[in-house]
Formats: sequence, C-alpha cells, structure tokens
Amino acid sequence: MGERHHQILIIGGGAAGIATASSLMARDASLDIAIIDPADVHYYQPGWTLVGAGVFRPESTARTLASLIPRGVQWIKAAVAGFSPEANALTLDNGRTLSYEQLVVCPGLKLDWAAIDGLSDTLGANGVTSNYRYDLAPYTWQLVQQLKQGRALFTQPPMPIKCAGAPQKALYLSCDHWLRAGLLGQIDARFYNAGAVLFGVADYVPALMSYIERYEIDLQFSHRLVAVDGPGKRATFVRSLADGSSETVVEAFDMLHVVPPQVAPDFIRGSALADAAGWVEVDPATLQHRRFANIHSLGDVANTSNAKTAAAARKQAPVVANNLLVALGRRKRLAHYDGYGSCPLTVARGKIVLAEFTYGGKLAPSFPSWLLDGRKPTRLAWWLKESILPPLYWRGMLKGHEWLAEPKLQPVGPAAQ
Repeated sequence: MGERHHQILIIGGGAAGIATASSLMARDASLDIAIIDPADVHYYQPGWTLVGAGVFRPESTARTLASLIPRGVQWIKAAVAGFSPEANALTLDNGRTLSYEQLVVCPGLKLDWAAIDGLSDTLGANGVTSNYRYDLAPYTWQLVQQLKQGRALFTQPPMPIKCAGAPQKALYLSCDHWLRAGLLGQIDARFYNAGAVLFGVADYVPALMSYIERYEIDLQFSHRLVAVDGPGKRATFVRSLADGSSETVVEAFDMLHVVPPQVAPDFIRGSALADAAGWVEVDPATLQHRRFANIHSLGDVANTSNAKTAAAARKQAPVVANNLLVALGRRKRLAHYDGYGSCPLTVARGKIVLAEFTYGGKLAPSFPSWLLDGRKPTRLAWWLKESILPPLYWRGMLKGHEWLAEPKLQPVGPAAQ
C-alpha cells in the first residue's frame, strides 16, 4: 500500500483523541485531520465504578466509535505498528505508511493483566473481578450482592494507574452495600495497596480514613499482588519491608477485586517517542514532545505527573488543540496545562469526596467551598458524578465544547520567557 498524507494525525479514539479532534475542528474546520484507532466501541470508563455498584447499566457507558468521530474528520480503522518521527511518518499494522505535519499521540495505556501470575485464567470466575474492564464490572456487582460472609480483598498496584482513586471506589461502594444489608459484621474487607499512602493528596486523606474506619476495613500498605489462584481462592502478595527486603504473603479470599499494573502500550514503549519508563516524553505545560516539535501527547500515555483521569484529558485537549495551531502558524499564543485532575471518590452510595488538584497536589476546586467542599463527602458531588458528568462527557467534551476547560493562553513576547 502506498503512502497517504494528512495535515494532522491523531493516534487514539478515546476521550483524549476525540476531544482533541473536536477542539481542533471547532477552531478551524478546514483542517485535514485523521484519527487512527482499531476499536469499534468507545467507552465512558469513569462510569464503570458505578456499574460495579449497580448504579449504572453497562450499556450506558458504551457507544460506537463511528458515532463519535467529529464531522469532517477521517477515521482510519487500524493500529499503529511503529514511528519514523524524523521522516514525519508512521507505519500501520497493515503495512501502510502515513505521513503528517503534526502528530497527536493519545492511545491510552495498557492494562497489564498478564503481569499477575494466574490472573488472566480466572478473571470473571471464582470470585475474581475488576471494574477496570467493561465486561467484568457487572460481575463485581453480582459478587457484592451474593457475598453474605467471608473475606473480600481489594488491591491497588504501583503508580501510575488511571484514576488512582478507582481501587478505593470499588472498596467503599461494596462495603456500603454490605453495611446497608446488615452484613458488614460477617465480611472481612481488606485493602492491599502497593503504595505507602491511601491517597496522594494529603488534604483528602482524613475524609477517606473516616470511611476506612466506618467500614472497619483492614488497610495494608506496601503489598503488591503478584499471583492469583482462582480455584484455590488464594492471592499472593509481595510485601515491601522498611529495611528494603520483602516477604511473600498469601491470603485466602471469597471475593477479589483486582486492579492490574498499568504500562504504556507496547508500540509506544519501544519507540523513539518514549522516555526511560516507556511513556511519551512531553513538556508538562505545553504537552509538546521534548525532542520532536511537531508531536504532541495527552491523556494516559503522556509522562506528565497529573492524575490519569478523563477530567485531565478534558483540560489537556484544548491546550493541545491551541498549541498545535501555534505550531502550524495559525495561532500566536501558547497555552499551558496546569496539571489539573479530578477524582470523584465514591465513599458511599450518595456521597462523594470530590478531589480536584493540579501539579504538586495543589487543590484546585471548581466550586466555592460554601457550595461544595471537596475535602468532605457531599451529596452534591454524587449528583455531579451520577447525573452531570456523563452528559458533560458525551455532549460537551467529545463535541469540542470547552465548558470550564478553556485553555490558559500565555503572553506573547519577552514576558512569556
């Protein structure tokens, strides 16, 4: 197959890719843009936590990708096999070569299920589940309803992961159901966190700890899940000790909610675009690649230190759209991304701690504290998560409407230095 050229290529038709394409078209509908993605279905992944709690139906979180591609944007239904950034080109898995003027890289990340021995063989059976997969979130709710007594384990892998609060959300919503059903005293709920803290932004920890105590959760830090024996109902952890050594811990379970380790996609990790850890190397403010000026990246695959959430992509997409047009000579002022991320921590059915923060863990509330204090669990935050954020995603972010997400433009000239 011969070479085909596009002014702008976007790798990935997820939240970041669709939002960026829509933001670009809203600014200049004459642009020649193509999105590369092999998938048929686009998922609203933030909704899977509520599917796992019986609040959302799974089908409400899925739409065909074809229905979401912005008008005037071409969809190339293929996967990327490799990059030739010096030649402004890439290769698809079907052997075709595509060239570009500007490239946007946002294919998301890879859930590394295979990194946990035995996990792939038992997912969706033997009481082993995960809200990180569309087909498994309903099984989480089934298990929660069926469990009347026994031990329920919830795990969190080493960072970075997408939606760092999601492992806890499954824990809290499950415990809330058991509490309401009068079963919490018969269920031993345990949270095994590979990290050393409950949440990376300290301001939100007191509220979260109050629910750890309310549900009488056995909280274990420095435990990394390494193997699962589904039929035997046993989970194996490696526990890191203070002296730098480690030990193996084996725990029996009746229910196991797993969050897998997460890495950059294989075709990114082995490319010239990646940093030493495998993520796309960008300037954290402009989201422009540090070595290839006509490449931009956002979403989960970028090596920025923000929380990997849809809320982050919602803020990043307008920045990339603006700065790509600067690179094309159609705009003059660069925009900067401040690291904003949001994590609505569902601590109970009807209550959410709305964590919002920028780079360095600086709090960045969207609402005045008298209306909604994100450091405390509120019903208003639950209402936002359940009723406002889904339509904001489908009808706002993915359509190029930048409500509460307008990019911050930098001054032109010496003042910008």
